Amino acid sequence: MGPQNILVIKLGALGDFIQSLGPMRAIRQAHPDAKITLLTTSPFENFAEKSGYFDSIVLDKRPKWYHYKEWRHLKEFLNESHFTRVYDLQNNDRTGLYFKLLKTPKPEWVGIAKGASHRNTSPLRTQGKAFEGHKQTLALAGISSVEIDKLDWLEADISAFNLPDKYVLIVPGCAPNRPEKKWPVENYIDLCRYISKNLKAMPVLIGTEKEADITRKISQTIDSGKIIDLTGKTTLEQIVALARNAFCAVGNDTGPIHLIGVTSCPAIVIFNENKHSNPKRHAPLGENVVYIAAPDLKDISVKRVKDFMQKTLSE
Repeated sequence: MGPQNILVIKLGALGDFIQSLGPMRAIRQAHPDAKITLLTTSPFENFAEKSGYFDSIVLDKRPKWYHYKEWRHLKEFLNESHFTRVYDLQNNDRTGLYFKLLKTPKPEWVGIAKGASHRNTSPLRTQGKAFEGHKQTLALAGISSVEIDKLDWLEADISAFNLPDKYVLIVPGCAPNRPEKKWPVENYIDLCRYISKNLKAMPVLIGTEKEADITRKISQTIDSGKIIDLTGKTTLEQIVALARNAFCAVGNDTGPIHLIGVTSCPAIVIFNENKHSNPKRHAPLGENVVYIAAPDLKDISVKRVKDFMQKTLSE
């Protein structure tokens, strides 16, 4: 394909970034000899470097409207780089503004921005998961082979965690500003006891330090030696490695469960279903991902999750 100086834009949250990795790989495969630059945010820099899909990575500080100096630098970057094509995998008002910052003649733009050369205006784009929307958009630019990226290229050492052969990943936290996504901590305690006693497996808690109040309450309630707490101890890469060897995983709709799902680890997602959180659109990718959804997570009983777990593992 013709364009040889390409920009890919992807800024968003962890789950969104994971859903865009398959499209990113497809872009690299479609342009094997091109110089491809990724414009992203700092949490995903190392991840993007290890993928091998990009020749360079530029960090977007996502300036506020009053950060005039940062906007000037961004405008200079977009115009002085002389990109021949832009793949917008963010597709929101911010990147629509980036399109406007480009001088005429603008590069080819693949996305939803008004005036884009390859513009996806189909209402179907947002009816499914972001991954499916990206596939539709890339098809407009002649890229038809897009598959889920299972992160096979990612390696990490988890030997220091001294895990048993059989363990279950537990992801009981979520973004601090989304408390409605948290299944009650008491339910996770009950589930961990069930995993230890009935499945003869070790529950392994993962999450960030911001979720330590939740994981600490779980780990301190379970008998010593029957649970492992890795809160704040895992990198994104190590979560992927943990998932490859896990018996299964259970967790809320949050970033790490998206990492786990694409590895083909059997994953059960407890999903808060409302107008802002639709599992048909926002559930993690993965051939072995299933979800249990309710408008109020308190209505999802521990028994229901146990039964779901037994069914999922038997299949």
